[in-house]
Amino acid sequence: QVQLVESGGGLVQAGGSLRLSCTASVSIASFYSVGWYRQTPGKQRELVANFLSYPNTTNYPDSVRGRFALSRDNAKNVVYLDILFLKPEDTGLYFCRSAGPGGVEWGQGTQVTVSS
Repeated sequence: QVQLVESGGGLVQAGGSLRLSCTASVSIASFYSVGWYRQTPGKQRELVANFLSYPNTTNYPDSVRGRFALSRDNAKNVVYLDILFLKPEDTGLYFCRSAGPGGVEWGQGTQVTVSS
């Protein structure tokens, strides 16, 4: 079974940056897709960035494009999310999600809190 462990969240001032990490228990190269979602109070969980294997693309919603950057280290089985110029509205619980031959898996999430 795939396990995903997120880390890197914390309390940051607006304008700062964070790097979130998602470490997988299996090879991330086996995933059809892997990426990050966030859950903010009163809102549905939303996609903020993901890799798709077919076609080979990196995707961001308009709301975060230019400030969020997704990267990966296949040798370490880690997917990173760099968040720049943090805003208070970026506050939320950030989850890693994978989809692969065994199905969809979610991590437990890491909390990001941005103070104004």
